[in-house]
Amino acid sequence: MAGNYGMQQLIPIVNKLQDAFVQMGVHMSLDLPQIAVLGSQSAGKSSVLENFVGRDFLPRGSGIVTRRPLILQLINGQAEYAEFLHCKGKKFVDFNEVRQEIEAETDRITGSNKGISPVPINLRVYSPNVLNLTLIDLPGLTKVPIGDQPVDIEQQIKAMIFQFIRRESCLILAVTPANTDLANSDALKLAKEVDPQGLRTIGVITKLDLMDEGTDARDVLENKLLPLRRGYIGVVNRSQKDIEGRKDISAALAAERKFFLSHPSYRHIADRLGTPYLQRVLNQQLTNHIRDTLPGLRDKLQKQLLTLEKDVDQYKHFRPDDPSIKTKAMLQMIQTLQTDFERTIEGSGSAQINTNELSGGAKINRLFHERFPFEIVKMEFDEKELRREIAFAIRNIHGIRVGLFTPDMAFEAIVKKQIARLKEPCLKCVDLVVQELSNVVRVCTERMSRYPRLREETERIIMSHVRSREQQCKDQLVLLIDCELAYMNTNHEDFIGFANAQNQSENATKTRSALGNQVIRKGFMCIHNLGIMKGGSRDYWFVLTSESISWFKDEEEREKKYMLPLDGLKLRDLEQGFMSRRHMFALFNPEGRNVYKDYKQLELSCENQDDVDSWKASFLRAGVYPEKTSEASNGDESSDNSATSSMDPQLERQVETIRNLVDSYMRIVTKTTRDLVPKTIMMLIINNAKDFINGELLAHLYASGDQSQMMEESPEEAQKREEMLRMYHACKEALHIIGDVSMATVSTPVPPPVKNDWLESRLDSNPRLSPPSPGGPRRAAPAQQASLGQRGAPPVPGGGAGRPAPPLPSRPGGAAPPPPAGRPNPAQGLPAPLIPTRPGGGSAAAAAMNQLPPHMRQQINQAVGQAVTNAAMNELSSAFARFK
Repeated sequence: MAGNYGMQQLIPIVNKLQDAFVQMGVHMSLDLPQIAVLGSQSAGKSSVLENFVGRDFLPRGSGIVTRRPLILQLINGQAEYAEFLHCKGKKFVDFNEVRQEIEAETDRITGSNKGISPVPINLRVYSPNVLNLTLIDLPGLTKVPIGDQPVDIEQQIKAMIFQFIRRESCLILAVTPANTDLANSDALKLAKEVDPQGLRTIGVITKLDLMDEGTDARDVLENKLLPLRRGYIGVVNRSQKDIEGRKDISAALAAERKFFLSHPSYRHIADRLGTPYLQRVLNQQLTNHIRDTLPGLRDKLQKQLLTLEKDVDQYKHFRPDDPSIKTKAMLQMIQTLQTDFERTIEGSGSAQINTNELSGGAKINRLFHERFPFEIVKMEFDEKELRREIAFAIRNIHGIRVGLFTPDMAFEAIVKKQIARLKEPCLKCVDLVVQELSNVVRVCTERMSRYPRLREETERIIMSHVRSREQQCKDQLVLLIDCELAYMNTNHEDFIGFANAQNQSENATKTRSALGNQVIRKGFMCIHNLGIMKGGSRDYWFVLTSESISWFKDEEEREKKYMLPLDGLKLRDLEQGFMSRRHMFALFNPEGRNVYKDYKQLELSCENQDDVDSWKASFLRAGVYPEKTSEASNGDESSDNSATSSMDPQLERQVETIRNLVDSYMRIVTKTTRDLVPKTIMMLIINNAKDFINGELLAHLYASGDQSQMMEESPEEAQKREEMLRMYHACKEALHIIGDVSMATVSTPVPPPVKNDWLESRLDSNPRLSPPSPGGPRRAAPAQQASLGQRGAPPVPGGGAGRPAPPLPSRPGGAAPPPPAGRPNPAQGLPAPLIPTRPGGGSAAAAAMNQLPPHMRQQINQAVGQAVTNAAMNELSSAFARFK
């Protein structure tokens, strides 16, 4: 692909950046701007675009040729070919076929009678000689419909154009033929609407070779007449005859250059005209965009580098085959395991604190003080069943005789049965603690994931030890229950005794009423049966006391919604609703009465099972027991009723006495059990596991097998380490490349704003495109320059006062003497002439300039020269206007 050398210079820079990004495995796009050509019909838009690409592939002809937007994506690749989005998988190597396919696809949508369509044609061109750019060839502006074109052809084309040029990343090439009136250029007016500051608009004047004899576009190209902020660039495209004669683009560029150098009106600005200069301007815009994008990329890369440094620090000096490093790594990981395990259990603070749920020591604490008491209370929920057992025990002890006294053997039999039932919750508590310890060990060994065999062996050794201690702990707890069964200590200080058993029921009633206002628990729960009008479910703040449960709008407890007495209520588990992850339970009345408004049950839910268990334990403390799950009792209900209803008053008093004695003694046993079970588990399992990890784990690891095999890295970890190191070095390389790009590319400043009101006011009188006298000198320039020189003359010390400063040179090559030594440059009027930078300069400023680096001297001279040019041009424009 020939012709665009500026783009070929940018390609290596962009490719180096893209390669660095690909090595890092991250997507960081430079997002180069789009380039859209905008102009009237047959203004030469497609030719400008073709010259920029360097290939002859667009349809050409008279009238409206581009009838659908062509979105041309240039993609840097190894091979050179083209692809259409509507012909996926088909590669076009011959660009003549590309032109034919564009024409065929246009006719397929719009027909062959000059119709238009906003549906774009997407074309991708892969080539090693292009940047990743998007070029847009838009239909030309027209006012009179022809053929199959709609009546509102002008509005449709404008809407189609605005769709593309409104984007901030779109450079606009406003193409206007030189043989038409520039003041009426629709392309410039549309560009002005979307780019009022003129930052994205570049004027392009085509067909300069077709102007009438004796006229030229010199004043327009010098940006004096009808100025634009970025000025105008003149180009000469191939004629239809050249295209039909297959004139090569490189030959057309040579002919264009010859035209500008030989034309008397353009030869002095020939270096700022032509397709190569337009390419350089656009490439400079791409360079500016790249430089503007680099700070954001640099910040992103630096953040990623800092993140990688923390992870790479352990890999920088790592050698997988060094046994000393493996031994050191194993010792460090065992020490870390010891610290993490102790911190997780004791809660002394860890770097990795779980903020989502309870774990470790906190979870075990909940098991000890909420779940375990809940399991104990749950086993003694049926009062009728207990009284029935007591009645049968008393009758069976008396046998055929009628008992006159309450038998103590009935008390002992019932108590032993109740104590034996404590084994199940105690053993279940051990199982739950061991399960949580297993989770703690698994979490604490996550840092050993680099060495899967070491982690597996460590977990196996620890959990084997914990399982052995688990059995010892269970045996000890069973022994504890057996000790309770072996001897009934009726002389215990908390035991009420037979004498006080009769008065126990009255005292219990008084005690319950005294505790009526005690708050047991507060927290949020969700009520689900609110009715459809209120949304079905809603979270409320609940306050549970020993007599009632109330709920409020929020935790401030200002607006009470309802208060529900707990008398006669029971708990029931509910199944989760469809697509619901909440755990539900309900409060209900066993006798079938309404509990809440017209509902038989109050449906409640929590976010997780732990909260549900905690609330259930709190309800048990308030006297709300779970629903009886045994279905065998349903069949015995009649016999229960008959047994209890047939009791004589003496037996009933004896049952009440035994019931109070059992309740008193079981409170003592339960209190002892709730105290000793956590202590036993802590001593035999948890503390022993900590001592084992701190003292014996390392010895067991050394005795378990070959340490070299145990310390082998997993393939995933080795790959992760290599990828992390590669990304780290690629990130550093990308930062280095960005530094080189910042130094290698030169950014041009944005031109100052110009007075372009002519675009808005649409001049009534159409001025001529250029004045006569194409090559003659401007008469106002010398006088204007002289006046500028007099106005900006500084005072001269030492007898030079009052002498005017020498006039500025009127053409390149003239020399102006430097300002006197020790005086600043003139601050008013025109800036001072360029300071000489050659060695041996005659002023202190020149000596200072000579000490600066060459690129800084060049930038200073460019800035001063630009200021001189701008000031002189403004004065010349005003003088020329007065002259006319």
